[in-house]
Amino acid sequence: MTQPRSRDLIQDWAFSRRGFLGLSALGAAAVPLASQIGPAGSGRPFRFGVIADCQYADVDTAGTRHYRESVRKLREAVTTFNDADLDFALHLGDFVDRFAESFEDVVPIFNRLRMPKYHVLGNHDFQLPLGELLRTLRMPAPYHHFRRNSWRFVVVDTNDVSLYANPEGSEKYELARDMLDRLTAEGAVNAQTWNGAVGEEQLAWLRRVLDGARSRGEKVVLNSHHPIYPKNVHNVWNDEELLDLVTGYDNVVAWFNGHNHEGNYGFTGGKHFVTFHGMVELDTNAYATVRVLGDRFEIDGYGREPDRVLPFGSPVAELTA
Repeated sequence: MTQPRSRDLIQDWAFSRRGFLGLSALGAAAVPLASQIGPAGSGRPFRFGVIADCQYADVDTAGTRHYRESVRKLREAVTTFNDADLDFALHLGDFVDRFAESFEDVVPIFNRLRMPKYHVLGNHDFQLPLGELLRTLRMPAPYHHFRRNSWRFVVVDTNDVSLYANPEGSEKYELARDMLDRLTAEGAVNAQTWNGAVGEEQLAWLRRVLDGARSRGEKVVLNSHHPIYPKNVHNVWNDEELLDLVTGYDNVVAWFNGHNHEGNYGFTGGKHFVTFHGMVELDTNAYATVRVLGDRFEIDGYGREPDRVLPFGSPVAELTA
């Protein structure tokens, strides 16, 4: 199911003040000037690749997780994506499972993609300090956004307020501890140490991004590691707050994420919420390409990832294993 794709990807990074200053301190490349970006484009069809939870480590299989097999699976996905001539590719977090040196085995494979490539941060990725992690994955900031034709793709950092992504004793670490304690007392199913939350600064940034996209007539896909819907043990801690936010924008079409290796799907408020299957699971692969048409997404799944047809504003129209 491959067709030639246009290669005129127009990128547009927008950073939070914190993310921009943090990246500048790391000596990262300069942000593209507005004059270099150009108009939003015609909205013609395009296609991109999606991988979730490669989660590689050089350790033995444990339960259903085939950690070493992720190298082979990632190579297969990269070959498929390159052969399909996609416009870009996304990895939705947990590129590695453990050990800082794990990145040395999988980053070069992912970087063989002959297209723009983007990472979303997952909870297992914090084997390195944030600054070094961003450099390793060639990320401009923990959260940012880019543009393709008349679409805005937003990378959300759902590890923002968490116990694993912040130094012990820091303001965000203490906030995370308070949030987890409160959720635990309430009996929330997502009161788990491997989940996190989107902080107030990022929420304000997200509102600005969505407002800007709406004013420009852009449709939006949000991309994170943790899901926000349906209710699940893997959900970000402030899932209800995020759900209320995104369902208030008629230009938001979908939220894509990983984290729950079994995959999931929900539809509410006119939005699709797709949890992609974890690549690390079992000895079969899982990844997808997404074709963006004028009125729908067509998800072409590989391995355990099912095919789906997602009409804009309506529930899944077709699902095949």
